Amino acid sequence: MSRKPELKGRAARLARLLPAGSARGQAARAPFVLLVVVLLGGGLIGLLVLNSALSEGSFQLDDLKQRTKELTDEEQALQRDIDAYSAPRALQRRARELGMVPGGDPAFLDPDGRVKGSPSPAPAAATPLVLAPEALTPTSGSPSAPTPSPYAEPSSAQAPTSATAATPGTAATPTTTATPTPTPTPGR
Repeated sequence: MSRKPELKGRAARLARLLPAGSARGQAARAPFVLLVVVLLGGGLIGLLVLNSALSEGSFQLDDLKQRTKELTDEEQALQRDIDAYSAPRALQRRARELGMVPGGDPAFLDPDGRVKGSPSPAPAAATPLVLAPEALTPTSGSPSAPTPSPYAEPSSAQAPTSATAATPGTAATPTTTATPTPTPTPGR
């Protein structure tokens, strides 16, 4: 059968340092293989956890971007509402609904107390007819009776009443049998 060749010199000395027998070589490899398997498994588990965390962060980022878009849209809608309410025509319409009229020519005071300019009163505009909600419902029972608008201005084509015609120096006031009660402005 085959015989192992005999080692001489330096090779013999190295052979004496190594353990003799093949079973010992197999036993020495088992912990190394186990260590490599554990390291690979730990690395794979670490990558899985890292990937899950990144994925969760990505979903949160998408949710936050969507929420930011919704809030931006809401802010723009509110800004459009503010712009619509603060437009000059809207302010003018709202002021007329409240019974305001444009002012006359202003006068200014100097620091020494002299008046500059000639002030004039606001022009007498037709007073808007403001009725209480109770006055808007027909009480006579006739469904065909026209319902007055709460912000209707009297037309200038109407003939003045005898009370206002008799006193030309006074401002025209509507003559009604019952004085309308002021209604609160909604939202104020």
